[in-house]
Amino acid sequence: MILNRPFSDGPAARSVFASRLIRDVLKSALISSSLFMILAAVAAAQDYPTRPVRLVVGFTAGGPTDVPARFIADKLSAALGKPVVVENKPGAGSMLATYDLLSQRRDGHTLLACTYFDAVNTLLYKNAKYKLSDIAPVTLFSKYDYAIAVSPNNPAQNFGQLVQYAKENPGKLNYGHLGIGSSQNIMAKKLGKVTGMSMTAIPYKGAADALQEVVAGRLDLFIGPPLVVMPLVQSKLVKILAVTGLERLSSAPDVPTLSEAGIPLVAFAWLGICAGSGTPEPIINLLNSKLVPIIKSEEFQKMIEKSGSSPVSSTPNEMQSVINETVKDAAPIVEEFKLYMD
Repeated sequence: MILNRPFSDGPAARSVFASRLIRDVLKSALISSSLFMILAAVAAAQDYPTRPVRLVVGFTAGGPTDVPARFIADKLSAALGKPVVVENKPGAGSMLATYDLLSQRRDGHTLLACTYFDAVNTLLYKNAKYKLSDIAPVTLFSKYDYAIAVSPNNPAQNFGQLVQYAKENPGKLNYGHLGIGSSQNIMAKKLGKVTGMSMTAIPYKGAADALQEVVAGRLDLFIGPPLVVMPLVQSKLVKILAVTGLERLSSAPDVPTLSEAGIPLVAFAWLGICAGSGTPEPIINLLNSKLVPIIKSEEFQKMIEKSGSSPVSSTPNEMQSVINETVKDAAPIVEEFKLYMD
């Protein structure tokens, strides 16, 4: 480091010299510290993982988040050379799983199967113990539209007839959702605004639980993922009246979209892998580089498409944009219907 000496040795000049010296020393220290942090992060990525990796799922086993998460965990284990173990922690709108993630060291050894909930919970819960910025996206892995399922004994033969019944019998039709502010809950509110239908909400811990109630005839309607709905449709235990995407499902080509039924509403869900913020960027990038080929693999694509979903991978920044858009879309409904939790 070369310092410029002052032209004079007077007190003022010495003061200027001292200020410059301190400034240059601090600047040098800052550069050295930043360089050290970068090198430490790179070294951490080179050694990662040093032990088994946990992939936390905020829903019950067998659901639309759990099934692809287990597939990914199995393939990621082989790619990383260490076991990747799925742990189900349902409850509190999936926040138990999010809290688990954020209670661990931010070193990539605990990951989260991220969903819509992780984006909107900070809107819903006034006392949420995390901010959206506490979650670091790694990659998306799928998106899916919803199927509106009812009991095969339901007299409605199409969604228009169901709407008519709900309007003529306010509050008599009940629907299942996965918590206040869940995608089902938000969508039911949107359907009410668009069609004028009125429904009573009943919460469940998971999609599989809600659908069992539809099968048993204790629940009238569930807006569910094709992964868990279609096997029941094929077994003739439930029927679907409409789907929420832009196009019909390939697995149910005879079922119209809401748009085709005259209802201007489109909705889809996304799934991804997240880490805790502060996880070294090289580790995030390493995980992304291992996960994207798994998501793009023919085996994963066939499994996802068979379930009625679409495989989709992304960069961390692209996933962050999806999260931001999800919050932007949900915020007005949360505010209008006061879907807040303590």
